[in-house]
Amino acid sequence: MNVIVQGFPIFLLIFCRITAFFVVAPIFSSRGVPNTFKIGLGFFISFIVFITYGMKQSIVPDAEYVLVLLREILIGVLLGFVVYLFFTVVQTAGAFMDLQVGFAMANIVDPHTGASAPLLGNFKYMLMIVIFLMMNGHHFLLTGLMDSYEWMPLSNELYTRMMSGSVTDFLTRTVGNTFLLAIQLSAPLVVAMFLADVGLGFLTKTAPQYNVFVIGIPLKLIIGLLLLVLLMPSLTGIFEQLFSIMFDSLKQFLGIVQGPPPAG
Repeated sequence: MNVIVQGFPIFLLIFCRITAFFVVAPIFSSRGVPNTFKIGLGFFISFIVFITYGMKQSIVPDAEYVLVLLREILIGVLLGFVVYLFFTVVQTAGAFMDLQVGFAMANIVDPHTGASAPLLGNFKYMLMIVIFLMMNGHHFLLTGLMDSYEWMPLSNELYTRMMSGSVTDFLTRTVGNTFLLAIQLSAPLVVAMFLADVGLGFLTKTAPQYNVFVIGIPLKLIIGLLLLVLLMPSLTGIFEQLFSIMFDSLKQFLGIVQGPPPAG
């Protein structure tokens, strides 16, 4: 009984970080995943981490313990948010594509979040999740979450890093990088639609008798879907590169807060 009483504060800290990650991280935070499964998975992973790492730790549950508890929740949310940012790249890119092709008014409900999502963005998001699961990306995420205690132990310096502005600077740069990646991902189709608009503009000037709205809308739809089919084979390589950047960003975030684990 004494062992349980002494170990419970450490276990609660580990449980808070891991469950906070599941609340924000893609796939795990999906509405299709039952809450009981999320809590159960968080409990068993927390138990594994507690056995391998938490047994060596000790903490006094005093008034400062509440701040440590909030810090662990914040760490889990930030880790999940960094992963979530890279999954929103395809939805943002899809929104740019929809705006140019003409699908912008045909938004659909995303079953994972319950929010309205762009048509092409939702299609690419589903494809990205399938490729991520086929690559066992969720296993890498869980491994990275468990290894985060080597990089960022319970006695970390998150509050100090936040006060110095390094965490805010990292998040700002990461948001900018994901937005830039979304523009790069949508660039081929957006540029093609722009050239189609230029061609329709020349057609209007040279042959005013043609109704550009009657011709333009189906023409842009055909060109957009044709380009989407041509770009499909390259999406796997693009997503793999995106996942690589995502895991590098997670490693960078852990390094900013605490630094690399000691050698050996």
